[in-house]
Amino acid sequence: MFAWAVAIGAVAGAIAAVAGFGIGSLLTPLLALETGTKLAVAAVSIPHLLGTALRFWRLRENVDHRVLWRFGLTSATGGLLGAWLHTRTSNPVLNPVFAGLLVFAGIMGLSGLAERLRFKGAGAWIAGALSGVFGGLVGNQGGIRSAAMLGLNVPRDAFVATATAIALMVDGARVPVYLLTEGHRLRPMWPLIGAATVGVLVGTIGGERILKRIPEKLFRRIVAALVLALGIWMFLSNGR
Repeated sequence: MFAWAVAIGAVAGAIAAVAGFGIGSLLTPLLALETGTKLAVAAVSIPHLLGTALRFWRLRENVDHRVLWRFGLTSATGGLLGAWLHTRTSNPVLNPVFAGLLVFAGIMGLSGLAERLRFKGAGAWIAGALSGVFGGLVGNQGGIRSAAMLGLNVPRDAFVATATAIALMVDGARVPVYLLTEGHRLRPMWPLIGAATVGVLVGTIGGERILKRIPEKLFRRIVAALVLALGIWMFLSNGR
């Protein structure tokens, strides 16, 4: 399991460096095999925070502050609200609905239709809030956040940097809560969490090099393809 944690963590870190999401999507199912989903979410939040912090530090100069404070602030707030609702509700319909939204967003991005859709003014605030709430409800905020950001006119480096800054805001709020509520159950998992963290950090640095080689015109299609893949994976895993 330690070797798998390092390997999957590295892949997840690399994908997140390109698309702005992926760490939780890949590592949570792996750790859930050992601990169950609820504790796995708390455990993965630690390598997620550290990988996101490293990615933010390396990309901080590319953050689009206009998008961060319009879309990002409402997305982070909505994400926390959705996470709070998640602890109090259990609706099996949410996962397939969420997966459907990701598939739709991925197809829109791959077909080029997303480029005609632009969130401006109040639309950016609303898109941020809705993406945050949906992501928080199902515990997968990064995927829907990047999907919604496809509707913003954000260049490649600013896209990843801004998505990372938003994720860091959410992590800064949720990780202390997990440590307070699940800290006693997380202590025996520190070797596994550490292995996953090493993988994520290595993958983050490697993924940054990949990002620089992706042409601007191809970048949005790649993000859309990853969003579509996440949506399909969620559909398949929900049916098991």
